[in-house]
Parts: sequence; C-alpha cells; structure tokens
Amino acid sequence: MLLLLAWHFPDARVDGVEAQALSVDLARRSIAWNGADDRCDVRHGDLRDTALLDALGRFDLVTGTPPYLAVGSAPESRRPQKGPCNFEHRGGIEAYCAAAARTLADDGVFVACEQAAQDDRVRSAARDAGLHVARSTPVVPRDGKAALFAVHVLRRGAGTTCVRPPLVVRDACGVRTPAFAEVRAAMGLPP
Repeated sequence: MLLLLAWHFPDARVDGVEAQALSVDLARRSIAWNGADDRCDVRHGDLRDTALLDALGRFDLVTGTPPYLAVGSAPESRRPQKGPCNFEHRGGIEAYCAAAARTLADDGVFVACEQAAQDDRVRSAARDAGLHVARSTPVVPRDGKAALFAVHVLRRGAGTTCVRPPLVVRDACGVRTPAFAEVRAAMGLPP
C-alpha cells in the first residue's frame, strides 16, 4: 500500500510502521528498488507503541489492513510472515483505529480493510477511538458470492455511514468486471 500511495501521490511523504523485521527489510528494499527512498520510510515497531506514534506526527491519510483472525481460532501458517498478518497477535481493528485516531490530522481520513462480517466490530472500534465510518464499500470476489471484505473510510467525530454498492471483482464466468477494471486503472495497473 505504501508504494501504491507513493506512486499515486508523487509529491507526498509516505511513512509506514511494520512489526515484523523481515517485512521491514523487504519493504525498504522495494522502496529503494522503486526509487522512492527519498520520500518513503518504513519504521520497525508496533502501532500500539504510543511513543513511536507520537514521533511520527500527524497525517492526512492513514491506512491499515488489520489481521482478521483471533489467535487460536484456526491453524496458523508456519511461514514467518503469514501468521502475524492473519492473526491478531498485536491487536485487531480496535488497535488500528486507536493508532489512526492518535496520528490523524484533524480533518484526516483513515482507510481500513476488514472482513465483511466484521462491520459491527469496525463501527464499535471506530466509536471507541472517537471516529466514525463515513463510507463503506463491500468487495465481492465473484458475482453470486458473499462480500469477502469491506473498505471503510473513517473520520473524526460522529456521523452517518454511506454504504456503497458492492464492488464485484469478477463476473459469474470469472472475468474481471468493468467496475474492477476502473479500480485497477485508477491505481495505475495494466488492464
């Protein structure tokens, strides 16, 4: 996400926080390989570390994709990067909302992806952090299936939620939909 944001906003300073040292190293190499190391940085740390967050300052945009499984709820991968990405070893959406609220500029936006089945949990976590879900877009992997996850746009304070129509990635035959093609084009990805 960090590199996509850096590409889409070429004048922006982009900072990331990553808890896994292996992932920090990989991210730094990717940043350098893409020639963005003059305006991108990844810090090794835990987003629940208030000293780290205070040192980062305030941001207009904060993004996050929290892990979505409770520890012990399913078998974990033995791959060192996979387990902590999927299981809430360092907190879930609640920790991400708290961190975002601490680092958001007053009129900033927090964009988070979470399981579609966790909408109530997202709203509760947002409320507890002094945020509200301004917009939510369910994402359906294939026409006829249930939404797999949702993209939530959160802001400070209270407000109403606009639930957008689902973004369907592939039609019933498995072909990418025109709506998903538009998303890819907006991200600068090839058709």
